[in-house]
Amino acid sequence: MKQRKLRVIVEGTQYEVLVEDITEGGVSHEPVRPVAQAQAPVAAPPPPPSRPAAGPVGQEGRVAPLAGIVTTVYVKEGSTVKAGDKVVEIEAMKQKNDVVAHRAGTVRDIKVKSGDAVESGQLLMNIS
Repeated sequence: MKQRKLRVIVEGTQYEVLVEDITEGGVSHEPVRPVAQAQAPVAAPPPPPSRPAAGPVGQEGRVAPLAGIVTTVYVKEGSTVKAGDKVVEIEAMKQKNDVVAHRAGTVRDIKVKSGDAVESGQLLMNIS
């Protein structure tokens, strides 16, 4: 029987295993015995860099629900909005997503403009 040594990665842990090819000669009549030998796990990749500070976020802060590019800012500083009004449009993976006001109030401190790249959780503006 032909045997091959293969490297297998399961949930980030790398193992080397010995595999027997039984496709050519039919079914093997030898008893099955364990052949996998675990090696030391491969080190996990480093954590992603922390996102840049976006400023204070409280009840007034409207944050980006996803990472992407701001395509449109629908409001201006001082605009009055109702909960559910569109405030920003973010494009992610060629899909446009409307970000709506999470509360009624007056728009303050707009932190983004059209063309800006934003990360999920980044402060877009305050609505007080």
